[in-house]
Amino acid sequence: MLSRRALKARTLAVADWLFAKIVVGLVRVIRLLPARSAIDFGGWAARTVGPLLPVDKVGLENLEAAYPEMAPEERRRILNGVWDNLGRTSAEFLFLDKVFDFDFDNPTAGHFDVNGIDQFLEIRDSETPCIVFTAHMANWELLPVCAATFGLDVSVLFRPLNNARLARELDAVRGGAMGGLIPSQPGAVAALDGILARGGHIGMLVDQRFGRGLTLPFFGLPAKTNPLLAKLARRHNCNVYAARTVRMPEGRFYMELHGPIDLPRDGDGEVDVEGTMRHVNAIIEGWVREFPDQWLWLHRRWRV
Repeated sequence: MLSRRALKARTLAVADWLFAKIVVGLVRVIRLLPARSAIDFGGWAARTVGPLLPVDKVGLENLEAAYPEMAPEERRRILNGVWDNLGRTSAEFLFLDKVFDFDFDNPTAGHFDVNGIDQFLEIRDSETPCIVFTAHMANWELLPVCAATFGLDVSVLFRPLNNARLARELDAVRGGAMGGLIPSQPGAVAALDGILARGGHIGMLVDQRFGRGLTLPFFGLPAKTNPLLAKLARRHNCNVYAARTVRMPEGRFYMELHGPIDLPRDGDGEVDVEGTMRHVNAIIEGWVREFPDQWLWLHRRWRV
């Protein structure tokens, strides 16, 4: 007879299996649709359902903390845009191999304007390591796809899904359009160190709360900030670049790669970890202030 713990574990495993089957089935059906129709539907569905979810309140609270002077109606408008962007991003994820249509030989033909091509090529052709950071802005998944298009091998640190069956299916979508994928789990830091030591390139999302991180300002409020980027830059004395995606009207995107960034240094000439992460937070804050409806306001960034 199964113990209560074993029965619970088996029940959860069956639930995970069933959920993965349902989601994978939906993914395969959606991929039969024209990409633009599926993406528009994703935006509509998220705008319709998102405001009804409990996490919507988190977004409104975050916006009130970051913009105390803003009218409630404007915060609601911004958060509706956040839901629209999230729905479109989720649908675009299923069409990563089709959405990114940038043609290096004819850069004005597709739906993407890319600023920083010279930097992309400089990193690609260099034998020195570098770190590229970004934030959960617009469709952040498109940045490594863009890098792969330019022949730039970037290994991306990502948080895997708890549902292993579903994670394998979705990682197959990612892996087919991106470079290397490094799950954020024990051993990840050693893997990143190894890549940089070999002269490789890594990509990191650095805008979410990290409970064991440094408490640094973000929108003038204390925010737990992961210092890993700065620690890696210090250990390997490597260049750091900032990259972002901006969603534009009519299905267009603007992509930008900026750098290398002039990092703060300590008295010994080493990368200053706290100063660097303050600078990174300031860069991301500038991006968010420019396009507040394209950032992921739905997590508790300021819980300390």
